[in-house]
Amino acid sequence: MNMITGNVLAPPQPKTLSETGISPVMMRDILIKTMFRTHSEQVSDIAKKICLPPVVTQELIDLCRSQRLLEATGTMSATSNGEMGYQLTDAGKARALDSLAQSEYYGAMPITLDAYREQVKRQSIRNIALTRQQLLGAMGHLILPPTLIDQLGPAVGAGRSILMYGPPGNGKSSISNGIRDALGDKIYIPRAIEYAGTVITVFDPIVHTAVAPEDVGTGLRLSASRFDSRYVYCQRPTVITGGELSLDMLDLTYNPTARTYTAPLQMKSSGGVFIVDDLGRQAEPPQKLVNRWIVPLEENRDILALQSGEKFEVPFDTLVIFSTNFHPNEIFDKAALRRIFFKIKIDGPGQQDFLKIFAMMAKKRGMPLDEKALVYLLKHKYPTIDNIYANYQPIFLIDQMMAICDFEGIPYQMNPDLIDRAWANMFVKEEVIVH
Repeated sequence: MNMITGNVLAPPQPKTLSETGISPVMMRDILIKTMFRTHSEQVSDIAKKICLPPVVTQELIDLCRSQRLLEATGTMSATSNGEMGYQLTDAGKARALDSLAQSEYYGAMPITLDAYREQVKRQSIRNIALTRQQLLGAMGHLILPPTLIDQLGPAVGAGRSILMYGPPGNGKSSISNGIRDALGDKIYIPRAIEYAGTVITVFDPIVHTAVAPEDVGTGLRLSASRFDSRYVYCQRPTVITGGELSLDMLDLTYNPTARTYTAPLQMKSSGGVFIVDDLGRQAEPPQKLVNRWIVPLEENRDILALQSGEKFEVPFDTLVIFSTNFHPNEIFDKAALRRIFFKIKIDGPGQQDFLKIFAMMAKKRGMPLDEKALVYLLKHKYPTIDNIYANYQPIFLIDQMMAICDFEGIPYQMNPDLIDRAWANMFVKEEVIVH
């Protein structure tokens, strides 16, 4: 029976070995490797390690016993609590070592690729019904033009790719993070996936934030046994990359020592958000990065390859947000732009919004506002840069003045002299440096 946690249908726990979808040989080998590496003996402990229900774990143990790989140790152990214990036979230890030589993977049983596809459908990013209130709530700390929410709402709600562009320092990264925060529900991330006899690990504690499942109706926490514990209940994931992004990060990563694979970044972000910040600063040309995603963006499927060269399809269910300081026409051709569904320009603030941001950040930092200093800033400094305002400037100037005050041993304050000193650090003078 399927269970609904939040708004997402949970994966049902298997009741028999056959319901796992994994071959008995692979499960047998993972079990004995896990027992060999962790020295687990009781069924309850082993079940937690391999993430199967105790009744299914017992069925797997009985299979190994029939093959003389395990033997019962009885219930005399001080830590057994009356529970039957099991240990590897000599043949079991030999089989564990042989299996470890083929793959170091042990622990949680993987799920099948078909099961993964089904769960992705249940919790698709495209199933989210995002409201204006949710988006405003997630971005309430930002001062944005009213029309921007009108553009962002449909873009995020559609779960399609978004390109945000505009001059630097105007909150494109903050807006991307706000979009992530607006996706408030939770989903199930598989610990590992099996394909063609190989294991691909997916759950990554750096990317995925595990949470305790709760029953929405009663507020009571649900036992992990109510859903397949080969999955981890998590917040919708967010992967943020910048100038370090390269094409090989979008492919399976093979560990030649462990002989296992790690899922690529876009697969780890499935059901969530993939933010490509500072597009155009990567070693790879932006056009090349987007070309890698032509099929995924259009057909919601990705193609991955094993070391052997064998290729297979996985779902591509990620809200991709590209953020760049370049004009789109400078870094993309028309065909690439056509495949990015929403293009949103993020401009700098006008003077009125700039002053709102300045006042908000000054209050947050504990810096007293001074009207004369602000008038000096607007009338004498900004005309030198054609009155072009940016969202990053208020916090930059305030932090600079606070640092100067700390150095001079004076209370935090704002005056024309401090404005001049802070302003001098915001820009670099164009000049030729003679070597």
